[in-house]
Amino acid sequence: MASISSGRPADDGSPRYVVNYRDPEGRQRRKTFRRKAEAVAFRNTVEADKLRGTYLDVDAGRISFRAYAEEWLDSRTFSPLTYEATELRLRLHVFPTLGHLELRQIKPSTIQKLLRSMEMAETYRRVIFSNVSAIFSAAVDDDMIAKNPCKASSVTRPATSRRKVVPWPTEWVSSMHDALPPQYRIAVTLGSGLGLRQGEVFGLAVEDVDFLRGVVEVRRQVKVFGGNRLVFGLPKGDKTRTVPLPESVATELSNHLATYPRRSITLPWGTPHADKKSSAGLILTTRERSALNRNYFNTRLWKPGQAHVGIEQSRDNGMHALRHWYASVLLDAGESIRAVSEYLGHSDPGFTLRTYTHLMPSSTERTRAAVDAAFAAGRHAGKETDTELEQPSRG
Repeated sequence: MASISSGRPADDGSPRYVVNYRDPEGRQRRKTFRRKAEAVAFRNTVEADKLRGTYLDVDAGRISFRAYAEEWLDSRTFSPLTYEATELRLRLHVFPTLGHLELRQIKPSTIQKLLRSMEMAETYRRVIFSNVSAIFSAAVDDDMIAKNPCKASSVTRPATSRRKVVPWPTEWVSSMHDALPPQYRIAVTLGSGLGLRQGEVFGLAVEDVDFLRGVVEVRRQVKVFGGNRLVFGLPKGDKTRTVPLPESVATELSNHLATYPRRSITLPWGTPHADKKSSAGLILTTRERSALNRNYFNTRLWKPGQAHVGIEQSRDNGMHALRHWYASVLLDAGESIRAVSEYLGHSDPGFTLRTYTHLMPSSTERTRAAVDAAFAAGRHAGKETDTELEQPSRG
Protein backbone atom coordinates (compact mmCIF):
# COMPACT_ATOMS: atom_id res chain seq x y z
CA MET A 1 0.00 0.00 0.00
CA ALA A 2 1.37 3.44 -0.89
CA SER A 3 2.34 5.70 1.99
CA ILE A 4 3.03 9.41 2.43
CA SER A 5 5.99 10.75 4.37
CA SER A 6 7.56 14.15 4.95
CA GLY A 7 10.35 14.98 2.59
CA ARG A 8 13.23 17.42 2.63
CA PRO A 9 11.84 20.98 2.76
CA ALA A 10 12.06 23.12 -0.38
CA ASP A 11 14.60 25.95 -0.65
CA ASP A 12 12.01 28.44 0.55
CA GLY A 13 11.36 26.32 3.65
CA SER A 14 7.94 25.05 2.54
CA PRO A 15 7.18 21.39 3.33
CA ARG A 16 7.33 18.55 0.82
CA TYR A 17 5.41 15.30 0.81
CA VAL A 18 6.76 12.06 -0.63
CA VAL A 19 4.53 9.24 -1.90
CA ASN A 20 6.30 5.88 -1.54
CA TYR A 21 4.77 3.00 -3.50
CA ARG A 22 5.56 -0.12 -5.49
CA ASP A 23 4.72 -0.48 -9.17
CA PRO A 24 3.02 -3.64 -10.52
CA GLU A 25 6.47 -5.23 -11.02
CA GLY A 26 7.29 -4.74 -7.35
CA ARG A 27 9.85 -1.97 -7.86
CA GLN A 28 10.03 0.70 -5.17
CA ARG A 29 9.02 4.13 -6.53
CA ARG A 30 8.56 7.61 -5.07
CA LYS A 31 7.17 10.96 -6.16
CA THR A 32 7.41 14.30 -4.32
CA PHE A 33 4.72 16.98 -4.02
CA ARG A 34 4.53 20.45 -2.48
CA ARG A 35 0.97 20.03 -1.26
CA LYS A 36 -0.31 17.16 0.84
CA ALA A 37 -3.63 17.09 -1.04
CA GLU A 38 -1.76 16.44 -4.29
CA ALA A 39 0.23 13.64 -2.64
CA VAL A 40 -2.97 12.03 -1.31
CA ALA A 41 -4.65 12.25 -4.73
CA PHE A 42 -1.62 10.69 -6.42
CA ARG A 43 -1.45 7.86 -3.84
CA ASN A 44 -5.12 7.04 -4.31
CA THR A 45 -4.82 7.16 -8.10
CA VAL A 46 -1.79 4.87 -8.14
CA GLU A 47 -3.49 2.25 -5.99
CA ALA A 48 -6.72 2.41 -8.03
CA ASP A 49 -4.80 2.12 -11.33
CA LYS A 50 -2.92 -0.90 -10.03
CA LEU A 51 -6.20 -2.60 -9.13
CA ARG A 52 -7.77 -1.75 -12.51
CA GLY A 53 -4.66 -2.81 -14.44
CA THR A 54 -4.33 0.69 -15.94
CA TYR A 55 -1.18 1.76 -14.11
CA LEU A 56 1.36 3.77 -16.09
CA ASP A 57 4.91 4.43 -15.00
CA VAL A 58 5.26 8.10 -14.05
CA ASP A 59 8.40 8.20 -16.19
CA ALA A 60 6.70 6.60 -19.18
CA GLY A 61 6.27 8.66 -22.30
CA ARG A 62 9.44 10.68 -21.82
CA ILE A 63 10.91 9.26 -25.03
CA SER A 64 10.71 11.57 -28.04
CA PHE A 65 8.20 10.80 -30.76
CA ARG A 66 10.99 10.46 -33.32
CA ALA A 67 12.96 7.96 -31.21
CA TYR A 68 9.89 5.86 -30.49
CA ALA A 69 8.68 6.05 -34.11
CA GLU A 70 12.06 4.81 -35.34
CA GLU A 71 11.87 1.89 -32.90
CA TRP A 72 8.34 1.16 -34.09
CA LEU A 73 9.40 1.28 -37.72
CA ASP A 74 12.28 -1.13 -37.13
CA SER A 75 9.91 -3.61 -35.47
CA ARG A 76 7.46 -3.73 -38.38
CA THR A 77 7.26 -6.61 -40.84
CA PHE A 78 6.80 -4.26 -43.78
CA SER A 79 8.13 -5.11 -47.20
CA PRO A 80 11.36 -3.19 -47.91
CA LEU A 81 9.54 -0.84 -50.28
CA THR A 82 6.77 -0.12 -47.76
CA TYR A 83 9.40 0.46 -45.06
CA GLU A 84 11.19 2.98 -47.25
CA ALA A 85 7.97 4.82 -48.15
CA THR A 86 6.79 4.95 -44.51
CA GLU A 87 10.16 6.21 -43.28
CA LEU A 88 10.14 8.92 -45.93
CA ARG A 89 6.62 10.08 -45.00
CA LEU A 90 7.51 10.31 -41.31
CA ARG A 91 10.81 12.07 -41.95
CA LEU A 92 9.41 14.66 -44.35
CA HIS A 93 5.95 15.37 -42.96
CA VAL A 94 5.74 14.28 -39.29
CA PHE A 95 9.11 14.61 -37.56
CA PRO A 96 9.42 18.37 -38.27
CA THR A 97 6.26 18.92 -36.15
CA LEU A 98 6.24 16.03 -33.65
CA GLY A 99 9.73 14.56 -33.70
CA HIS A 100 11.23 16.64 -30.88
CA LEU A 101 8.24 16.27 -28.54
CA GLU A 102 8.00 13.59 -25.86
CA LEU A 103 5.12 11.14 -26.30
CA ARG A 104 3.49 12.38 -23.10
CA GLN A 105 3.54 15.96 -24.39
CA ILE A 106 1.52 15.23 -27.55
CA LYS A 107 -2.15 16.06 -27.17
CA PRO A 108 -5.10 15.90 -29.58
CA SER A 109 -4.54 19.61 -30.30
CA THR A 110 -0.97 18.76 -31.35
CA ILE A 111 -2.29 16.19 -33.83
CA GLN A 112 -4.78 18.73 -35.18
CA LYS A 113 -1.91 21.17 -35.70
CA LEU A 114 -0.02 18.48 -37.62
CA LEU A 115 -2.99 17.85 -39.90
CA ARG A 116 -3.39 21.57 -40.61
CA SER A 117 0.25 21.77 -41.64
CA MET A 118 -0.08 19.02 -44.27
CA GLU A 119 -1.13 20.68 -47.51
CA MET A 120 -1.32 17.69 -49.82
CA ALA A 121 -3.74 15.28 -51.46
CA GLU A 122 -6.38 13.89 -49.08
CA THR A 123 -5.38 10.29 -49.83
CA TYR A 124 -1.76 11.03 -48.86
CA ARG A 125 -2.89 12.80 -45.66
CA ARG A 126 -4.91 9.70 -44.76
CA VAL A 127 -1.89 7.45 -45.15
CA ILE A 128 0.29 9.70 -42.97
CA PHE A 129 -2.43 10.01 -40.32
CA SER A 130 -2.82 6.23 -40.30
CA ASN A 131 0.93 5.79 -39.74
CA VAL A 132 0.97 8.30 -36.86
CA SER A 133 -2.09 6.73 -35.24
CA ALA A 134 -0.51 3.27 -35.49
CA ILE A 135 2.59 4.56 -33.69
CA PHE A 136 0.53 5.99 -30.83
CA SER A 137 -1.52 2.77 -30.59
CA ALA A 138 1.73 0.86 -30.18
CA ALA A 139 2.78 3.32 -27.47
CA VAL A 140 -0.49 2.65 -25.63
CA ASP A 141 0.12 -1.11 -25.88
CA ASP A 142 3.65 -0.57 -24.52
CA ASP A 143 2.23 1.37 -21.54
CA MET A 144 4.03 4.52 -22.65
CA ILE A 145 0.86 6.62 -22.73
CA ALA A 146 -2.72 6.10 -21.60
CA LYS A 147 -4.57 7.14 -24.76
CA ASN A 148 -4.00 7.53 -28.48
CA PRO A 149 -4.41 11.29 -29.19
CA CYS A 150 -5.31 10.54 -32.82
CA LYS A 151 -8.53 8.88 -31.65
CA ALA A 152 -9.85 11.87 -29.73
CA SER A 153 -13.21 13.21 -30.90
CA SER A 154 -11.71 16.69 -31.30
CA VAL A 155 -9.34 15.49 -34.03
CA THR A 156 -10.73 16.02 -37.54
CA ARG A 157 -9.58 12.95 -39.43
CA PRO A 158 -8.78 13.16 -43.15
CA ALA A 159 -11.83 12.40 -45.28
CA THR A 160 -12.27 8.81 -46.47
CA SER A 161 -14.59 9.40 -49.41
CA ARG A 162 -14.27 6.80 -52.16
CA ARG A 163 -14.37 8.08 -55.71
CA LYS A 164 -16.16 6.01 -58.29
CA VAL A 165 -14.00 4.47 -60.98
CA VAL A 166 -14.82 5.92 -64.40
CA PRO A 167 -13.43 3.62 -67.12
CA TRP A 168 -11.88 5.14 -70.19
CA PRO A 169 -13.80 5.05 -73.44
CA THR A 170 -12.44 2.35 -75.73
CA GLU A 171 -11.34 5.09 -78.13
CA TRP A 172 -8.93 6.44 -75.50
CA VAL A 173 -7.31 3.03 -75.07
CA SER A 174 -6.78 2.71 -78.82
CA SER A 175 -5.56 6.28 -79.16
CA MET A 176 -3.05 5.94 -76.29
CA HIS A 177 -1.76 2.77 -77.90
CA ASP A 178 -1.08 4.59 -81.16
CA ALA A 179 0.33 7.69 -79.43
CA LEU A 180 3.25 5.80 -77.87
CA PRO A 181 6.45 5.01 -79.79
CA PRO A 182 6.05 1.64 -81.63
CA GLN A 183 8.35 -0.30 -79.28
CA TYR A 184 6.22 0.68 -76.25
CA ARG A 185 2.71 0.26 -77.65
CA ILE A 186 2.52 -3.30 -76.36
CA ALA A 187 2.46 -1.83 -72.83
CA VAL A 188 -1.06 -0.50 -73.47
CA THR A 189 -2.18 -3.88 -74.81
CA LEU A 190 -0.77 -5.78 -71.84
CA GLY A 191 -2.38 -3.38 -69.37
CA SER A 192 -5.79 -3.29 -71.03
CA GLY A 193 -5.85 -6.84 -72.41
CA LEU A 194 -4.52 -8.68 -69.34
CA GLY A 195 -5.34 -6.23 -66.53
CA LEU A 196 -1.71 -6.02 -65.39
CA ARG A 197 -0.39 -3.35 -63.06
CA GLN A 198 2.29 -1.08 -64.47
CA GLY A 199 5.13 -2.80 -62.61
CA GLU A 200 3.82 -6.18 -63.77
CA VAL A 201 3.78 -4.99 -67.39
CA PHE A 202 7.41 -3.92 -67.05
CA GLY A 203 8.30 -7.22 -65.36
CA LEU A 204 6.52 -9.54 -67.81
CA ALA A 205 8.91 -11.99 -69.50
CA VAL A 206 8.51 -14.15 -72.58
CA GLU A 207 8.83 -17.26 -70.43
CA ASP A 208 5.70 -16.16 -68.54
CA VAL A 209 3.55 -16.41 -71.67
CA ASP A 210 2.12 -19.77 -72.75
CA PHE A 211 0.83 -19.15 -76.27
CA LEU A 212 -0.24 -22.80 -76.65
CA ARG A 213 -2.44 -22.90 -73.54
CA GLY A 214 -3.53 -19.29 -73.91
CA VAL A 215 -2.51 -18.12 -70.44
CA VAL A 216 -0.04 -15.70 -68.84
CA GLU A 217 1.66 -16.31 -65.51
CA VAL A 218 2.10 -13.05 -63.56
CA ARG A 219 5.18 -13.84 -61.49
CA ARG A 220 7.07 -10.60 -60.95
CA GLN A 221 7.02 -6.84 -61.12
CA VAL A 222 9.65 -4.12 -61.42
CA LYS A 223 9.81 -2.07 -58.21
CA VAL A 224 11.43 1.35 -57.86
CA PHE A 225 13.29 2.26 -54.66
CA GLY A 226 14.64 5.70 -53.75
CA GLY A 227 17.33 6.94 -56.09
CA ASN A 228 15.62 5.14 -59.00
CA ARG A 229 17.07 1.80 -57.93
CA LEU A 230 15.20 -1.04 -59.67
CA VAL A 231 14.56 -4.54 -58.35
CA PHE A 232 12.43 -7.53 -59.26
CA GLY A 233 9.82 -8.62 -56.74
CA LEU A 234 6.61 -10.59 -56.44
CA PRO A 235 3.38 -8.88 -57.56
CA LYS A 236 1.46 -6.79 -55.05
CA GLY A 237 0.53 -8.74 -51.95
CA ASP A 238 3.21 -11.34 -52.81
CA LYS A 239 0.55 -13.07 -54.88
CA THR A 240 1.24 -14.64 -58.28
CA ARG A 241 -1.67 -15.39 -60.60
CA THR A 242 -2.70 -16.82 -63.96
CA VAL A 243 -4.72 -14.74 -66.43
CA PRO A 244 -6.29 -15.73 -69.77
CA LEU A 245 -4.43 -14.66 -72.91
CA PRO A 246 -6.93 -13.32 -75.49
CA GLU A 247 -6.11 -14.18 -79.09
CA SER A 248 -5.89 -10.50 -80.06
CA VAL A 249 -3.30 -9.87 -77.33
CA ALA A 250 -1.35 -12.99 -78.31
CA THR A 251 -1.24 -11.91 -81.96
CA GLU A 252 0.03 -8.41 -81.19
CA LEU A 253 2.55 -9.78 -78.69
CA SER A 254 3.93 -12.23 -81.26
CA ASN A 255 4.30 -9.42 -83.80
CA HIS A 256 5.98 -7.21 -81.19
CA LEU A 257 8.53 -9.89 -80.29
CA ALA A 258 9.31 -10.48 -83.96
CA THR A 259 10.29 -6.82 -84.26
CA TYR A 260 11.62 -6.18 -80.75
CA PRO A 261 13.10 -9.43 -79.36
CA ARG A 262 13.18 -10.04 -75.64
CA ARG A 263 16.18 -8.91 -73.62
CA SER A 264 17.55 -10.79 -70.64
CA ILE A 265 17.68 -8.43 -67.65
CA THR A 266 19.21 -9.22 -64.25
CA LEU A 267 18.14 -7.29 -61.15
CA PRO A 268 18.35 -7.78 -57.37
CA TRP A 269 15.37 -9.63 -55.94
CA GLY A 270 13.35 -7.83 -53.28
CA THR A 271 15.72 -5.05 -52.23
CA PRO A 272 18.50 -3.09 -53.94
CA HIS A 273 21.13 -4.61 -51.66
CA ALA A 274 19.88 -8.20 -51.85
CA ASP A 275 22.45 -10.89 -52.57
CA LYS A 276 19.86 -12.81 -54.55
CA LYS A 277 19.67 -11.84 -58.22
CA SER A 278 17.00 -12.77 -60.74
CA SER A 279 17.08 -12.77 -64.55
CA ALA A 280 14.13 -12.61 -66.96
CA GLY A 281 13.67 -12.20 -70.70
CA LEU A 282 11.68 -8.99 -70.51
CA ILE A 283 9.26 -8.01 -73.24
CA LEU A 284 9.69 -4.28 -72.57
CA THR A 285 13.04 -2.60 -71.94
CA THR A 286 14.70 0.75 -72.52
CA ARG A 287 16.89 1.61 -75.48
CA GLU A 288 19.83 1.18 -73.09
CA ARG A 289 18.79 -2.46 -72.56
CA SER A 290 17.64 -2.03 -68.96
CA ALA A 291 14.32 -2.57 -67.21
CA LEU A 292 11.74 0.18 -67.56
CA ASN A 293 11.50 2.71 -64.74
CA ARG A 294 7.99 4.05 -64.08
CA ASN A 295 9.37 7.53 -63.42
CA TYR A 296 10.94 7.61 -66.88
CA PHE A 297 7.98 5.94 -68.60
CA ASN A 298 5.34 8.18 -67.05
CA THR A 299 7.23 11.41 -67.66
CA ARG A 300 8.80 10.80 -71.06
CA LEU A 301 6.24 8.52 -72.72
CA TRP A 302 2.85 8.38 -71.00
CA LYS A 303 2.28 12.10 -70.41
CA PRO A 304 3.28 13.13 -73.94
CA GLY A 305 0.90 10.45 -75.22
CA GLN A 306 -1.92 11.86 -73.08
CA ALA A 307 -1.23 15.35 -74.41
CA HIS A 308 -1.33 14.06 -77.98
CA VAL A 309 -4.68 12.30 -77.44
CA GLY A 310 -6.14 15.14 -75.38
CA ILE A 311 -6.55 13.20 -72.11
CA GLU A 312 -6.30 15.21 -68.90
CA GLN A 313 -3.04 14.55 -67.07
CA SER A 314 -4.26 13.41 -63.66
CA ARG A 315 -3.76 10.56 -61.24
CA ASP A 316 -6.98 8.95 -62.49
CA ASN A 317 -5.65 8.84 -66.04
CA GLY A 318 -2.38 7.10 -65.31
CA MET A 319 -1.57 3.68 -66.67
CA HIS A 320 -3.75 2.15 -63.93
CA ALA A 321 -6.77 3.32 -65.97
CA LEU A 322 -6.08 0.39 -68.32
CA ARG A 323 -6.82 -2.06 -65.48
CA HIS A 324 -10.13 -0.30 -64.82
CA TRP A 325 -11.02 -0.59 -68.50
CA TYR A 326 -10.16 -4.31 -68.43
CA ALA A 327 -12.39 -4.86 -65.39
CA SER A 328 -15.29 -2.93 -66.95
CA VAL A 329 -15.09 -5.02 -70.13
CA LEU A 330 -15.18 -8.30 -68.19
CA LEU A 331 -18.08 -7.21 -65.99
CA ASP A 332 -20.05 -5.93 -68.96
CA ALA A 333 -19.60 -9.33 -70.60
CA GLY A 334 -21.12 -11.03 -67.55
CA GLU A 335 -17.92 -12.33 -65.91
CA SER A 336 -18.24 -13.00 -62.18
CA ILE A 337 -16.76 -10.74 -59.52
CA ARG A 338 -14.71 -13.66 -58.20
CA ALA A 339 -13.14 -14.27 -61.62
CA VAL A 340 -12.43 -10.56 -62.16
CA SER A 341 -10.87 -10.37 -58.69
CA GLU A 342 -8.65 -13.35 -59.46
CA TYR A 343 -7.49 -11.97 -62.81
CA LEU A 344 -6.73 -8.55 -61.32
CA GLY A 345 -4.79 -10.08 -58.43
CA HIS A 346 -6.98 -8.65 -55.66
CA SER A 347 -6.65 -10.44 -52.33
CA ASP A 348 -10.33 -9.96 -51.51
CA PRO A 349 -13.26 -10.25 -53.98
CA GLY A 350 -15.09 -7.85 -51.66
CA PHE A 351 -12.62 -5.12 -52.60
CA THR A 352 -13.29 -5.80 -56.28
CA LEU A 353 -17.05 -5.62 -55.66
CA ARG A 354 -16.77 -2.32 -53.75
CA THR A 355 -14.58 -0.82 -56.46
CA TYR A 356 -16.52 -1.90 -59.52
CA THR A 357 -20.07 -2.67 -58.39
CA HIS A 358 -21.41 0.48 -60.10
CA LEU A 359 -20.02 -0.82 -63.41
CA MET A 360 -21.94 -4.08 -63.31
CA PRO A 361 -24.79 -4.28 -65.84
CA SER A 362 -28.22 -3.67 -64.37
CA SER A 363 -29.95 -6.89 -63.36
CA THR A 364 -33.44 -5.38 -63.69
CA GLU A 365 -34.24 -6.84 -67.11
CA ARG A 366 -32.61 -10.18 -66.28
CA THR A 367 -34.72 -10.43 -63.12
CA ARG A 368 -37.95 -9.70 -64.97
CA ALA A 369 -37.11 -12.19 -67.71
CA ALA A 370 -36.11 -14.90 -65.21
CA VAL A 371 -39.33 -14.59 -63.18
CA ASP A 372 -41.51 -14.44 -66.31
CA ALA A 373 -39.78 -17.54 -67.71
CA ALA A 374 -40.24 -19.42 -64.44
CA PHE A 375 -43.95 -18.53 -64.26
CA ALA A 376 -44.43 -19.45 -67.90
CA ALA A 377 -42.74 -22.82 -67.43
CA GLY A 378 -44.78 -23.55 -64.31
CA ARG A 379 -48.08 -22.63 -65.93
CA HIS A 380 -47.27 -24.67 -69.03
CA ALA A 381 -46.52 -27.71 -66.88
CA GLY A 382 -49.77 -27.12 -64.96
CA LYS A 383 -51.84 -27.02 -68.15
CA GLU A 384 -50.35 -30.30 -69.34
CA THR A 385 -51.23 -31.91 -66.00
CA ASP A 386 -54.82 -30.62 -66.19
CA THR A 387 -55.18 -31.98 -69.74
CA GLU A 388 -54.03 -35.44 -68.65
CA LEU A 389 -56.51 -35.43 -65.76
CA GLU A 390 -59.40 -34.46 -68.05
CA GLN A 391 -58.78 -37.29 -70.54
CA PRO A 392 -61.17 -40.31 -70.05
CA SER A 393 -59.58 -43.53 -68.90
CA ARG A 394 -59.26 -46.43 -71.34
CA GLY A 395 -60.22 -49.21 -69.04
